[in-house]
Amino acid sequence: MAFTVAIDGPAAAGKGTISRAVAEHFGFAHLDTGLLYRAVGQRTLAGEDATEAARALRPDDLEHPDLRTAEAAQAASRVAAIPEVRAALLDFQRAFARRMGGAVLDGRDIGTVICPDAEIKIYVTADDQTRAGRRHKELIERGRDITLAQVLTDLRDRDARDSARAAAPLKPAEDALLLDTSEMTVDQAVARAIALIEARQ
Repeated sequence: MAFTVAIDGPAAAGKGTISRAVAEHFGFAHLDTGLLYRAVGQRTLAGEDATEAARALRPDDLEHPDLRTAEAAQAASRVAAIPEVRAALLDFQRAFARRMGGAVLDGRDIGTVICPDAEIKIYVTADDQTRAGRRHKELIERGRDITLAQVLTDLRDRDARDSARAAAPLKPAEDALLLDTSEMTVDQAVARAIALIEARQ
């Protein structure tokens, strides 16, 4: 049986961590759709045209070691604003979502554009300072030399660009359930998401 869980939200709100844990809990397949855009963005950093890169995207592009860098994140945000790039990646995401056995997709437009008929939609958010702190910690642990202020500026710039773009802007679906993780531990956030999903099954 197909059962789609759509999880959206801004960067560093916890949607990726929650999505992976939820998928493991229920035995669902998981797709971090942001990686698709990061992979396209990474190819543009190497000089490729964004639309051509999206059309030529290969599974091994999702294994690129630099996809989690701040540069890849900014490049992803830029290419995600291009309608032709989004169109090129649409069918792949929708097919994944309706696979048998259940699927969890996380991104920025899953509930609004990719899977508007998902069985459950969750919008994960957190305040700016909390998100910046989480992302800064991740980057420092990876050896990046970057200040908290820089991370906060990058996050706010990306939020503004993603929310204002004409193609699939970042926003909660009208029927999405809000999950604010600002004051939650990872375990608490995961448990809440699992409870929301179980209530819909």
